[in-house]
Amino acid sequence: MNNLRRLDLNLLVTLDTLLSEQNVTRTAQRLNFSQPSVSVHLAKLRDIFDDPLLLPGPRGMRPTARAEELRQPLQDALRALEHAISPSSPFDPASATNTWRISAFDYGESTILLPALAGLRSAAPGTRLAIFEVTPSLLTKKAEQGEIDLAFHIHECVVPGLRHRILFSEKYVLVGRVGHPKLKAPLSVEQFCQLEQVIVSPDGGGFHGVTDRELSKIGLSRCVVLSVPHFLFVKSVLATTDLVAMLPSRLVRGEPELQAIEPPIEIPGYEMAMFWHERCHRDPAHQWLREFIAGSV
Repeated sequence: MNNLRRLDLNLLVTLDTLLSEQNVTRTAQRLNFSQPSVSVHLAKLRDIFDDPLLLPGPRGMRPTARAEELRQPLQDALRALEHAISPSSPFDPASATNTWRISAFDYGESTILLPALAGLRSAAPGTRLAIFEVTPSLLTKKAEQGEIDLAFHIHECVVPGLRHRILFSEKYVLVGRVGHPKLKAPLSVEQFCQLEQVIVSPDGGGFHGVTDRELSKIGLSRCVVLSVPHFLFVKSVLATTDLVAMLPSRLVRGEPELQAIEPPIEIPGYEMAMFWHERCHRDPAHQWLREFIAGSV
């Protein structure tokens, strides 16, 4: 270890070249050093290894037994070091075999991952996706530890310690089955409040959300009769009953069994964002994945 502390990279490169050229003059020319500088390096190396390393010979210099022992390990070490500090090679999705771990609730799955999936499978067929539901408070820790690569969440709930990129803005619409007898615009606020409604409560069991907060400002309340934890179940409920729900507009695009109208009260929307940790910010594969997903929504 003491010898290692006395070494620097220039000494090792000089030794590797000397063992290859077995000539101080040619070594100096290859390394663009002066001949005295190479001689100084050789003197330091001899002191560190307590061995002459190279001895005068009839046609230059010949390595000692110790120098021969060093030749291959030194070449391997310098090659590994050069590889380690070389710039990252461009990412090739066609030949990639990455497994990406993504945190998303069912809304993010439906509106972000699903639109990107077919294109992702075509562009990077050898890759895999693992999707998790992660509690927002744990996102930073999971990302730091490399357990997730990307997360999709509401931008206003900015996750500390993570980078982010806004993907799109979302608004709420009033949704019910096609042909619903009471789902006709224009709808008054009073009529809206009388409709039996479903609410999505990710934490489970809640009957109060952003719509109820806005209604309370004008002294009104609505009739929420069902609380569920996931959006997927809500769409099935709406298609088969006369219940209605305030849902993000992207969630019901292209749903033939559902219709959406503007609600009679303005409900604040939100921005959906993609989050990731600094550790993978400059990784070419990660950069490609982020750009691909952002271009798919």
